[in-house]
Formats: sequence, structure tokens, C-alpha cells
Amino acid sequence: MPEISRFLGIIIKMFFDDHNPPHFHAEFQDYKAIIEIHSTELLEGYLPPKQLKLVQAWAIIHEEELLENFINLNKDFKSWNRIEPLK
Repeated sequence: MPEISRFLGIIIKMFFDDHNPPHFHAEFQDYKAIIEIHSTELLEGYLPPKQLKLVQAWAIIHEEELLENFINLNKDFKSWNRIEPLK
């Protein structure tokens, strides 16, 4: 599972050939969550509220890049890009 970004102790990943809706995985310490790309809604898991808000803000800024990675990882399993961290 490629790591596409890392910031403030949060790791953002995507699986190859993952299911819809378009989403990404976020990890912080022992917490894991699945976040929907378009709405930034928490689909599964848990992140502390502060980290969840940071991840959601980052996802809003990088929605287009996240969607491109999701489509490419499902299409050819090779093309993905790292995304700038939250600053």
C-alpha cells in the first residue's frame, strides 16, 4: 500500500485496486481510519478529533490529486504520486 503523504504524525495511504467510493486510509499512532475523498467523511475507523480535522482539511486542499491517485491505482497499479503534506 503506497504511502502518499505524511504530516504531523499522520500517514496517508492508498491500496492498489481498492473498492468504491473513492477513499484513502489515514493512520495516527494506533488509530486507523478510512476517509471518503469527495465528502471527507469518516467511513470507517477512528482518528482523534484534532487529527481528523487536519486530515479533512488536507483532503479538501488535495481532492483532485487524491482522486487521480485513486483512479490510477485502480487502473494500472503503477502510477501514483506523492501529495504535499499539510503545512
